[in-house]
Amino acid sequence: MASSYLASRLVLNPKLNPIPSSTRRLRPKQAAPCLLRCSAAPFITSSSSAVFKSIADPTPTTAYSDDPSSRLQRLTSEFRSLPETIDRVKRLLSYASGLALFPNADRINSNRVMGCTAQVWLSASMDALGRMRFAADSDSEITRGYCACLMAILDGALPNEVLAMRTDDLADLNVVGLDGRSRSRVNTWHNVLVSMQKKTRALLSAREGRLPDEPFPSLFIGSDGIHAKGSYAEAQAKFLSPDELKIKELVNILTEKKIGVVAHFYMDPEVQGILTAAQKQWPHINISDSLVMADIAVKMAEAGCQYITVLGVDFMSENVRAILDQAGFEKVEVYRMSSEQIGCSLADAAESPMPLHRCPI
Repeated sequence: MASSYLASRLVLNPKLNPIPSSTRRLRPKQAAPCLLRCSAAPFITSSSSAVFKSIADPTPTTAYSDDPSSRLQRLTSEFRSLPETIDRVKRLLSYASGLALFPNADRINSNRVMGCTAQVWLSASMDALGRMRFAADSDSEITRGYCACLMAILDGALPNEVLAMRTDDLADLNVVGLDGRSRSRVNTWHNVLVSMQKKTRALLSAREGRLPDEPFPSLFIGSDGIHAKGSYAEAQAKFLSPDELKIKELVNILTEKKIGVVAHFYMDPEVQGILTAAQKQWPHINISDSLVMADIAVKMAEAGCQYITVLGVDFMSENVRAILDQAGFEKVEVYRMSSEQIGCSLADAAESPMPLHRCPI
């Protein structure tokens, strides 16, 4: 989300409807019996295991007989054949459990996938046939499932096939809830795919005796400012050197309208840098985990904020609205930064009308 867009949205366009109080719910939802739930049925079925094996682990007689586009098409068709969100979640988790064990020795910083909320590791190598071999893991089962899908598509592909894949190519892969164009899905696909492509380029450069195309991430701090080399360092520089004009514009709007901002910490570096800098001039800005966003919003309302803007997925906005109502601040309006739905995998699964069984603890 560009910071200038953030500031313009905070002008509070009168045509933009705030999130309604608890007396007027945003959309009907099924009540969730508990926070930790899962289906009693096993995730891996014989059919899903067979499909995954045929895509991601070809036998010697049929190895590499299809290209990544064909694999993607089959995987897309498979998820489209599952009409219920909970069924797609099960299938995604079945793929997650099918990932090969990731060696502890490979859980190093150079194999970390940056930009993901969860911890993700990715390793790459090139086999004797010049095909790319990938391995991945995550501390999030949902993210492991996304990694497994990418492994199914690109593991064993030629380097040029890996480099030709774009995030847009994955847009029709309807895995959980909304289609792949949902922002949270795009971030996962994009970050892992970009890491796969960077490692592929590095291996190609090493095989051809060239220096890696991607410079080592470095920050050079001098009297004339901060200079970055490498995409990761550039992201750090955006956080460390936010645009002063955008900071001033944002602070003026927040102060004039008495707006509080609660943001989840997965905002991009430019937004986080501007919010962090603006907080020094307007204290009612907070970047945190979703568990405390609503409590911070109440404190902002107690301090006189008349509006709360939420930078996060939909359930965070709705949770802020509900907690403010409970605290007696029904008149404090809550705004999202987009009129589009911004879902997340677990929230989508929780809204499914299918009965779920509690996991034994």
